[in-house]
Amino acid sequence: MGSPLHAPVFLVVCIFIQSSACGQGLGTEPFGKSYGAAEVRKPSQEMGTRFLLFKDENDRRGCQLRVQSPETLQECGFNTSQPLVMIIHGWSGSESATVGENSDSDSQVDGLLETWIWKLVGVLKSRPVNVGMVEWISLAYQHYAIAVRNTRVVGQEVAALLLWLEESVKFPPSEVHLIGYSLGAHVSGFAGSSMDGKHKIGRITGLDPAGPMFEGSSPSDRLSPDDAIFVDAIHTFTREHMGLSVGIKQPIAHYDFYPNGGTFQPGCHFLELYRHIAEHGLNAITQTIKCAHERSVHLFIDSLRHSSLQSTGFQCSDMDSFSQGLCLSCKKGRCNTLGYDIRKDWPGKSKKLFLITRAQAPFRVYHYQFKIQFINQIEKPVEPTFSMSLLGTKEEVKKIPITLGEGIASNKTYSLLITLDKDIGELIIIKFKWENSAVWANVWNTVQVIMPWGMTSHYSGLILKTIWVKAGETQQRMTFCPENIDDLQLHPTQEKVFVKCEVNSKRLKQRSR
Repeated sequence: MGSPLHAPVFLVVCIFIQSSACGQGLGTEPFGKSYGAAEVRKPSQEMGTRFLLFKDENDRRGCQLRVQSPETLQECGFNTSQPLVMIIHGWSGSESATVGENSDSDSQVDGLLETWIWKLVGVLKSRPVNVGMVEWISLAYQHYAIAVRNTRVVGQEVAALLLWLEESVKFPPSEVHLIGYSLGAHVSGFAGSSMDGKHKIGRITGLDPAGPMFEGSSPSDRLSPDDAIFVDAIHTFTREHMGLSVGIKQPIAHYDFYPNGGTFQPGCHFLELYRHIAEHGLNAITQTIKCAHERSVHLFIDSLRHSSLQSTGFQCSDMDSFSQGLCLSCKKGRCNTLGYDIRKDWPGKSKKLFLITRAQAPFRVYHYQFKIQFINQIEKPVEPTFSMSLLGTKEEVKKIPITLGEGIASNKTYSLLITLDKDIGELIIIKFKWENSAVWANVWNTVQVIMPWGMTSHYSGLILKTIWVKAGETQQRMTFCPENIDDLQLHPTQEKVFVKCEVNSKRLKQRSR
């Protein structure tokens, strides 16, 4: 139970069980082909796709918009001067309850739709937009393979709604933003591809779009950049098991964000089960399993709720390069804001953006690249443990552990990514320490006995010459030099202070006068 791999394994197994129960495999059979009524429940007034509009942030019943019934637009308070944001849920729900005008109570709705929907409705209503939802529970509450096939049907119905809005009240599709979670992301894609070329949807956001039966498929069979004027996606659960991942791994948007690499998310380890039990009771196991998949939703909600703490993603080829701090550039559109307030420019081609987040909201962290130049004056490579303390104009962060991942040999510069949970302001002082260990203390004492410092001080120890720093969020570059240039050697348990090199040069000039 201790491994985070149990979460994706459990979900993938559930998918297989659901699919095999009705004789459906998870192969790559094209789901644009026709299928029988026994396999998919066709939409109808009683059971199918419904479009709900929410009047305020506390509205959990919704008002149903009916295509070809223009009076429902006025009844539901649709404002043609404001954009329309439609939320599309994924493969979830229960047939035991309904949502909308026929609901008997809010508790029925809570049992039907996951709580994140109401959180998203609430924060969206704080903006000047119409907020709606595509409710397709009766078609989503199916064996997985059937629900996948239904995504195209629902997407076509969404397109029919948008075309009717343009025809009846001159509301342009370019003012529409579809936000789809999991299978709902692909519903959004099918809605976009069902529109004709002259009536393109303004924006589609895919929140961890579903992977099984979509990974590796052609753009026409999943969400793709062609489905809207602007498409962004957040990938949070792409860890593979048996060749499958809950969330799709491949880029499918203009901007594809991969928080924490996209494979898994902090705070979603199975060891967090006890915290989830305290919060969710008997539903704790379900909450733990879907934690990483649903994190995409909460990152998006966070971007609305904490608009002053927007998370930034940086274009990079892979997470390994990003972890070395090599990708913190914003030149030529190489970075963008994750979430609702993303910069909606045309990147030319799809961009993969990476970032680190906290385990809970607000999720933003501050990214720094540290490039550290070492000179090893010991004959053999050394693998010490270091720590850094950072003093800024606002805050100080102490004892950040530093792991280089390889031994220090001869003269080499190492690059690494450091993230901070809080804004320390402009960095002004770095304290760099070689942490003590019993092994290294013994080795160093032996070296001191064999080579007395008075005779060989010039040739022993590590020399730490320069530290280059780049702040990802501000794009500021800084160079730090040793405060005491007369003593450059670093020994075990010793701490060196580094200041900005221009400050150090001023001190040298004053000393020479």
